[in-house]
Amino acid sequence: EVQLAESGGGLVQPGGSLRLSCTASELKFSAYQMAWFRQAPGKEREGVAVISTGGTAYYADSVNGRFTISRDNAKNTAYLQMNNLRPEDTAMYYCASDRNALDLEFPQSYTYWGRGTQVTVSS
Repeated sequence: EVQLAESGGGLVQPGGSLRLSCTASELKFSAYQMAWFRQAPGKEREGVAVISTGGTAYYADSVNGRFTISRDNAKNTAYLQMNNLRPEDTAMYYCASDRNALDLEFPQSYTYWGRGTQVTVSS
């Protein structure tokens, strides 16, 4: 059974940084696109960043220039480095994967999902 496990969330002050990790098991990791989504209470799930199997990254406008997505195929792990965090970044962050999907607008395009890790930005 494919599993995605997120870690690295927590409480951070505005302007601070966090690095999220997503480790996959029972998945041919190098053959899958990897994405991060987030969902705040009362809001729809939104795409944050996605990285292709070839390493090309795409970002939502709201995080472009502050967040960096990366992957380490040898470790079956994707990362989301988040800098200059803002209170509006507070949300549950989810890792997702799919063989083909590269869009950030349609979370339903992704086959596998983790359970999420909470990020709270507050002073």
